[in-house]
Amino acid sequence: MAKRFTNKFTILSPVWYDLKSQGTGLVLEGRHNADMGWISELRRNGNALVLPRVVLEAFPKELLKKKKLRDKAIDLIISECKEMEYDGIVLESWSRWAAYGILHDPELRNKALQFIKQLGHAMHSVSSSRNGKQYLQLVYVIGPPYAEKLQPHDFGPEDLQSLSDDVDGFSFMTYDFSSPHNPGPNAPLKWIRFTLQILLGNSGARALANKIFLGINFYGNDFVISEGSEGGGAITGREYLSLLEKHKPKLQWEKNSGEHFFLYVDDEHINHAVFYPSLMSISIRLEEARLQGVGISIWEIGQGLDYFFNLL
Repeated sequence: MAKRFTNKFTILSPVWYDLKSQGTGLVLEGRHNADMGWISELRRNGNALVLPRVVLEAFPKELLKKKKLRDKAIDLIISECKEMEYDGIVLESWSRWAAYGILHDPELRNKALQFIKQLGHAMHSVSSSRNGKQYLQLVYVIGPPYAEKLQPHDFGPEDLQSLSDDVDGFSFMTYDFSSPHNPGPNAPLKWIRFTLQILLGNSGARALANKIFLGINFYGNDFVISEGSEGGGAITGREYLSLLEKHKPKLQWEKNSGEHFFLYVDDEHINHAVFYPSLMSISIRLEEARLQGVGISIWEIGQGLDYFFNLL
């Protein structure tokens, strides 16, 4: 899909790397995933930047408290970008830091923000090996706040402003609203508006709307909805098509969430609800992004249906 529709994207982010703790040091794993032939083909096809994702799996307390480790992490990332001729990276760490309880400690939370700033600043000091006029780019992944009153682990408008000079874009994960424990739509439209309103809450943050990439899911969910049981999970376009073929269900439009869904009963007489994107649900989210002045970020392009790309 990336090769076929290269020109529809400004950034393509293959999910290749993990930065991990190893003994008392750090190691960047994932080069074996890198497909240089694929990158060459993308670059022949168009101008999309290639920013591989790096998940920061290193023990956060160690990393954030020790300057030597922070410097090493930055050095590993920049060296990899230079050697592999990447245009920068997409960094994912906030959700892991939240899970480790890092963001509830004001001192560590501040160090976490400082580390992202330091990384961005260092990347912006390095020219891209492909284009000397462009520096290495940093896109940072952030999750949506779930309540109006921001929690310490939420990424809020002040964090956005604090990082804005050193980060080129923020990939905003506005999906996974529902789960097998609480089945329903993937990303209700009202919730998307609500989370954007919180993130861009003050005028300083509002001015940074163009740095936000609103998350749009190209996958769906097949949830069990039978009384007393729960289960199910994510499905891709291929699985969705085979369910349509097998059960020939009636598609229904859920107006409140702005999503299509259908119901079916499986071979074991268990009831299911399937929420999967449609041209209509994607269109209204693209329109919302335009209205809000934000970009979009798709997770992920191999999980959708081919005709979704007609909308981009």
